[in-house]
Amino acid sequence: MNDVLKDHEMRMKDAVEALNGELSRLRTGRASLALLDGIMVDYYGSATPISQVASLSVPEPTTIAIAPWEPKMLGEVEKALLKSQLGLTPNNDGKVVRLRIPALTEERRKSLVKVARDAGERAKNEVRQIRRDGNDIFKKMEKSKEISEDQMHDGQEEIQRLTDAYVGKVGSVIEAKEKEILEV
Repeated sequence: MNDVLKDHEMRMKDAVEALNGELSRLRTGRASLALLDGIMVDYYGSATPISQVASLSVPEPTTIAIAPWEPKMLGEVEKALLKSQLGLTPNNDGKVVRLRIPALTEERRKSLVKVARDAGERAKNEVRQIRRDGNDIFKKMEKSKEISEDQMHDGQEEIQRLTDAYVGKVGSVIEAKEKEILEV
C-alpha cells in the first residue's frame, strides 16, 4: 500500500514539474534562456539543440545573446530562431545574435495569463487522474483480499490528502506566474 502511495505521489510531483517547465517557456517580457528550449539548429545536417552550438546569455533584462562557437553557424542560428514560434526577430552583428524581448501589451499579458491558467487546469486534471488511478488500485487490492476494507479507505483518504496538497501547489505556481506576467 505504501508503494502505491509513493508511486502516485511521485507522479503528482512530476505533473507539477511538467507544469513548471511549460510555464518557463511563456514569454513574460523578461529575457529567459528557457525561451530557447526546444529550438534546434541545423548543425552540419543534423538537428542540434541551440545550447549545444552556441553560448547563451542574458546580458540585459530584455536581451538574450547567442554567440555561436563557430562563426559559420551564425546564419544557421538565425534561421532556426526565425523558424521558431517565438515571434522574435534576431539581430546579427557578425559575431553574436541578439534577441530583444519587447515589452508586453496589456492584451498580450491577459492572453498569457489565460494560457497559464489553462496549463494549470491541465495539471490539476492530471493530478486528479492520478488520484483516480490510485483509488482504483486500492479497490482492486481490497477486492482481491490483499488489504482490508478499512485499509482501502485509509489509502483513499491518504491519496486524497496528497491530491489536495498537489492541487494547491499547482494553484500557487499559477498564481506566481500570473503575478510575474502582469508585473509591468
